[in-house]
Amino acid sequence: MSVEVAALRPEPRRVLLDYPHRQAGHCGSGALRDLLEWAGLGWEEVPSEGLVFGMGGGLGFTYLRVPGLTPPIYVVGRSSDLEVDLLARLGAEVDVRHTDDPATGWGWVRGELRQGRPVLMWADIAELPYLNVRLQMSRHDIVVIGYDDETQTAFVVDNDRAEVQEVPYDALARARASRSFPVPTRHTTYFVNWPQVLPDLRPTAASALVASVENMQAAATAIIPDTSVLPPDAVAGAGIDGIGVFAEDVGRWPELMPEPELDVALRSLHAFVEKAGTGGGLFRRLQAQFCADVARRTRSAEMAKAETALLRCAATWSALAAAGRSDGSTLARWRHVNELAATLTSDEHHAISQMRTAAGELRGG
Repeated sequence: MSVEVAALRPEPRRVLLDYPHRQAGHCGSGALRDLLEWAGLGWEEVPSEGLVFGMGGGLGFTYLRVPGLTPPIYVVGRSSDLEVDLLARLGAEVDVRHTDDPATGWGWVRGELRQGRPVLMWADIAELPYLNVRLQMSRHDIVVIGYDDETQTAFVVDNDRAEVQEVPYDALARARASRSFPVPTRHTTYFVNWPQVLPDLRPTAASALVASVENMQAAATAIIPDTSVLPPDAVAGAGIDGIGVFAEDVGRWPELMPEPELDVALRSLHAFVEKAGTGGGLFRRLQAQFCADVARRTRSAEMAKAETALLRCAATWSALAAAGRSDGSTLARWRHVNELAATLTSDEHHAISQMRTAAGELRGG
């Protein structure tokens, strides 16, 4: 009887001390890279963050301009389902659960940790006390590796910090209950059953490339699939057509925004392209690393060419971001951004074409 009672008694502290972690450029692919190493999975070696990102098939593009938002624009270079798509492509079973009940959500986390499993979840950046950025962004991926009831502390791993972070229960609960942009966090928690081994590299990489090409050819935005919910004066675009929408809209910014708002929009480009967990160059640099890693492992000449094309896209995006916050007047900075934006479509078309060709080579076609 005493054994049964002990088994039912809540465990007041549990921390996974052997969890591997390295800083990363992107929250999702960084977290999943760590989780793959924890699960003992890889292709002959621990995968890089770029390889993990690329295997998610999540390269994409969404642009929104919504008057009244601060900043008034939103730019993202990945798909909304990268995490789930990556896990499914690698042969893992994944169940993504949501709840508005904080007790239920925290119970999920404790249950997984008691089984010795780290927990991937969403959190709002603005509610995480160890981050300096106060940007409200509800779909930031973190991993919880432990808890301590006595100190009311959760142990959190984040791509932006090298060390494990101690987060008060109440702060983590707020981060997990956020109703900020782009979607309510709703205590979203990933339950993952990992495979014993990963599928073959070549066909898996080919499938991921095709998924990224399809993302870039899609018409629906990754963040807000139903654009009818946006106000009538909003602008939205996705994929390669969305890059054209972005470039055209940038040309109209001085007509549509007073100078203080234009200044904010220009400066925010650096956050969206470089700083906000993109790996640099709006995720294009991570995708290039994926291509380089696969080229090295498979000796694929077309993957090496895709790497070069993606690095060119990344360089243009990075230059555009730097121009947005450079010295000079607001209008001078806008002119430079506008010139660079006009070159993006051709660069991205070339990268898409090269990724498609590389996928065919990997498949033997």
